[in-house]
Amino acid sequence: MENTNEMTLIFDSRPVNEGLARVAAASFFTQLNPTLEEVADVKTAVSEAVTNCIIHGYEGEVHKIRMDLRLKGRELYVDIADKGAGIADIKKAMEPLFTTKPEKDRSGMGFTFMEAFMDEVTVESKVGEGTSVHMKKTIQR
Repeated sequence: MENTNEMTLIFDSRPVNEGLARVAAASFFTQLNPTLEEVADVKTAVSEAVTNCIIHGYEGEVHKIRMDLRLKGRELYVDIADKGAGIADIKKAMEPLFTTKPEKDRSGMGFTFMEAFMDEVTVESKVGEGTSVHMKKTIQR
């Protein structure tokens, strides 16, 4: 039987819960015995995705964020989704330094960091319906 495991966490889009999501993700995949660097990479990517939901998806309103974590062999899959504003132009949103909230001191590097720290990042979004960020990280041995 293949080594698989799954977890879903649904939480309020409050800034304080960004830390919860980071720790939950890190705890979940420690069974693969990742390096400290791999743990830090995943925590950073999760943090960026959750922060995007809070700031951009829900624009500070409190709604639900869903994080699905799945292990398959040595691969960690992380899906983070909101039912918020959505992204009109995903390609543009993923460009380094692009931000729709410069007044909030947003650097526009969220997706860039996700892509730097994870092996794969894909984004699905519909304006007015929400956004899902799908990330994959292969844990080295």
